[in-house]
This record gives sequence, structure tokens and C-alpha cells, in this order.
Amino acid sequence: MRSDEIKEGLQRTPHRSLLYATGVSERQMNKRFIGIASSFSDLVPGHCGMREIERQIEKGIHTGGGQSFIFGVPAICDGIAMGHSGMNYSLPSRDLIADCVESVANAHKLDGLVLLTNCDKITPGMIMAAARLDIPSIVVTVGPMQDGKCHNQTLTMIKGTFEAVGKFSEGEIDEKMLKQMEITSCPSTGACQGLYTANTMACLTEVMGMSLPGCATSSAVSAKTKRIAFDSGVIINELIEKDIRPSSIITRDSIRNAIITDLALGGSTNSILHLLAIANEAGADITLKDFEELSFKVPQIIKLDPSAAKTMTDLDNAGGIPAVLKTLWGSIDEMTDTQGVSGFKISQIASSDIWCDNEVIRPVSNPLTSNPGLAVLHGNLAPDGAVVKISGVEKECLEFTGKAKTFNSEEEAMQAIMEDKIQAGDVVVIRYEGPKGGPGMREMLSPTSAIVGKGLGKQVALITDGRFSGGTRGLCIGHICPEAPQGGVIGIINDGDEIYINIPKREITLKVSDEEINKRLKTFTPVASKVKKGYLKRYSSVVSSSDKGAITSL
Repeated sequence: MRSDEIKEGLQRTPHRSLLYATGVSERQMNKRFIGIASSFSDLVPGHCGMREIERQIEKGIHTGGGQSFIFGVPAICDGIAMGHSGMNYSLPSRDLIADCVESVANAHKLDGLVLLTNCDKITPGMIMAAARLDIPSIVVTVGPMQDGKCHNQTLTMIKGTFEAVGKFSEGEIDEKMLKQMEITSCPSTGACQGLYTANTMACLTEVMGMSLPGCATSSAVSAKTKRIAFDSGVIINELIEKDIRPSSIITRDSIRNAIITDLALGGSTNSILHLLAIANEAGADITLKDFEELSFKVPQIIKLDPSAAKTMTDLDNAGGIPAVLKTLWGSIDEMTDTQGVSGFKISQIASSDIWCDNEVIRPVSNPLTSNPGLAVLHGNLAPDGAVVKISGVEKECLEFTGKAKTFNSEEEAMQAIMEDKIQAGDVVVIRYEGPKGGPGMREMLSPTSAIVGKGLGKQVALITDGRFSGGTRGLCIGHICPEAPQGGVIGIINDGDEIYINIPKREITLKVSDEEINKRLKTFTPVASKVKKGYLKRYSSVVSSSDKGAITSL
């Protein structure tokens, strides 16, 4: 066993003594040493219920013949960090989490890992670590929170809070109703209820085979999630015994299966960043071209909040990800029969006796739309690509022309929106919010929600070199690359410039002549970095562009 390096032989007497100090018994010293990388935090609603799940994983590990060790991993709640400088730390925390897991697992020579996670950057960070370490690993995503209820109306975190801010400012709801929605929108622990980044990544983790079937959609407060946690603890022992490693599970084929499912679900645009980063750690040849290619072949078969009224609860009741795989398998030629930690191949999951509600999960032959959920756009404004969540865009907005209103930060744009300085026909341009410029590529949920809340969701576009929350809806295009600090065209847009967006043709164009663009670029000096010290300064100096996954590993 890998752990023999810290517990076998005369020279390891001091090491064993220290291990005894942790409470390990002589009986357990020769067992498999299995780490539980737990992202428990009282600060994060998606994670504050993890103590009970940790216990279930421990029971499973010991039932399977191992010795468990819990260690902590940082977790940031994007919703709480949203709309202020705290969001600068969200995406950088993904790579920090991967480094933390790697450091503990290698320093203590753990034989395997159970990765306990739930929210936006924590799940991909954990998987990146698993791919990098390549020791037997299994992921447990804790699952979504319960739906909110107010005056018999189903609420989610986005519609009940962020969009409610815009509605209140427009006089659609009063202060009393706003307060009631605020209190009732998030009624339990768990990841926020819609197909935002946290739940998108949980779904894709299950598709890649790194978590057990049913894990992604099972409610955070359900007995089902406890059972999945226990079973994961048992199964990690089997993975170690058979030496089944992430390198045999996280492959080009399994990541492409995740991309196909992502397009069919209409998941968060952040999934593109994270899948590219995971592929990099796994040594899998995945680029934006894979998303582009598959986006013309995969229709959208599900629509959930924030793009529709249905939530993760409805998806779970409809059969969850196993039912999605059953629907896609045999209908999308590009899907490959990969195998996961459960021991089952996709074909076996698809052929099992799974309940599938076709009102929620539409057949590929009768999709919600022939468009995929996500798309990559190109043009002189984004020669290296930009990303849009088509599932959140109304049909009449798929082609749009508007006049630019430029801002060098999210705060500037948010102030203009709340002061009613944004009108129908505008294209809000937010720059210096990319991986380097932010730094940290902040999510723009506050301005996008405010635009929708003010009734401008179909009349205003927003483009940025930053990114969007999985809860964003409307004509919002992010990840514009190159970003402004790298000399990207987004940095030289002037107020009043015309911008043309054509999603069916995957085009985003600044309607300015090539000569004028080149003239502006020659005299363009990017705004100086906003940070001078600390982790964000280090991050800004090494992070890659968004089309490479905003990775920090060189």
C-alpha cells in the first residue's frame, strides 16, 4: 500500500507513534489509509450539513476494511461572495483546493480519497486534484437544497433574491414581500436549487463516472444521499484493492460524454472552464473545439431554473442523471461507453430499469429545441472565443444588434443599471473582469439579475471578459478572449459602437472597420492591475486565459 511508506519498518517508529496519537489503533495500523477531503464549512449553505455525511462515509470506509482520516478543504459560497471584491477569490479557490488536496494526500501517503464536495469551484477543484494525484478516488456531491415556497409560489435562490432586487426597485413587489422572499428562498442546506454551476458540475461528475449513479440530483437532506455516502466509503476500498485510478475514468471519452450531457442539459457556462481544467490535469486532449463541434450535434432536452420553472428536485423525480443517460445513449452517436467508479458502464446504466419522466427529460427525437444549451461564439470581438448559455436566451434574442455602453468593472455597470442608465437596445460591456484583469474572473450575477428584474432581459445584451453564474439568464456572453489586459478588442470598445450578436451562426462582431480597430489597438494601454499583493497577485501572474480553462498549472 502507498501508506506503507509512513508506517512500515523500524525507521517509521516515530511516524507510527504520531499516528497512534491521532487515535489509530494497532488493529487499524495495517489497514488502508483513506482520506476524506471534506469541504465542510459553517459559512456555506451547500456544505454546512456535511458533518452528518462525513460520518456516513467514515462508516462505509470502516465497513469496507479501511481506516478513515478527515481533513479540511476551503470552500467559498459564490452567492455570498457575489457582487463585491469577495468574488475575486472564487475561481482562484478552485486551483487552491486542488493544491490543498494534493499536498495533504501526498504528504501523508494516503492510499485513496473520498472527495466530499458540493459547490461551484470545490467540485472541479477536487476532481482536478484526483486527476493530478491519480490515486483511487471517488466523489460525493451532497446535492441540492429544497425548493423555497412563498405564498404557494416555488422560489429558488436566483428568482427569489437576486431577481427580486430588480423587481423591488421597479415597484413590482413591496418591502414586506421582498423580506418574505429573502427568508423563504433557501429553506435548507444544499446547493442552490437550479441548474447553476454547483449542480451542473455534480451532474457532469456523475456522467464522467467519478460519483455513484443518482448522486448528483439526490437532495442534500435526504436519506438517499446518506446511503450514497456510505456506499462510496465502502467502494473506495474496492477501488484501492483493484487499483482503479482516475486516469482510467477521467479520459477524453468520458469528458466528451460530460460535454454532450452539458449541452443537452443547458448547464452553466462555467462548466466549460472547469472541464477544460480537469482535462488539462488528466492529460486529455480537450479544447474549446470539442464544445464547438458537439454543439451542432446535441439538442437541448431539459430546461431547468433559471431558464424555466422546474428545479433539480424535478430532475431527480424524473429519474436523475441515469434517466438522462438512458435518453441520450443510442441517440447521440458521439457518446462513448465509458465506465465509472460504480463498476457500471453507461450502456448498463441506460439499459437498467430506470424511471424516466419524458415531460421533464424530453426524448432526443422530440427535444425542447434543436439548439444546444451552450455555444461558443467567435468574431473580431472574441477571436479566441466567447461563451453563451443558449438555454437562458429567449428565441427572439438569438440575433441582436445594439449600442455599447462600456464599464471597467462590475460595480460601475451595476450602478448604471440601478440608476436606470441602461435602456432597451444597449449592449452592456464589462471589461477588466477576466482571469488576469479581475483578477479571478468574477461572476456577473448581480447585473444580469438586475437587468432581468427591471424587465430588460429581452432588450439588453451584456458581454464581458469575466464570467456568469450558472444562475444567469438573458442575452449574456462571457469568457470573451483575449481579455482586456491581454490587449483584447473588448478593451478598445467605445460607447456607442455597434455590436452584432448572432447565436445561431456563433458570431459576435464589433461593427467597426479593421483599420479603426488596429488604430485603436496601437494606442491602447490596459488599465493597471487592481491588486498589488497577496494570493490574487500571485494568481494573476500565472493564470491562463479562459479558453484554456483559466488554469494555473504550468
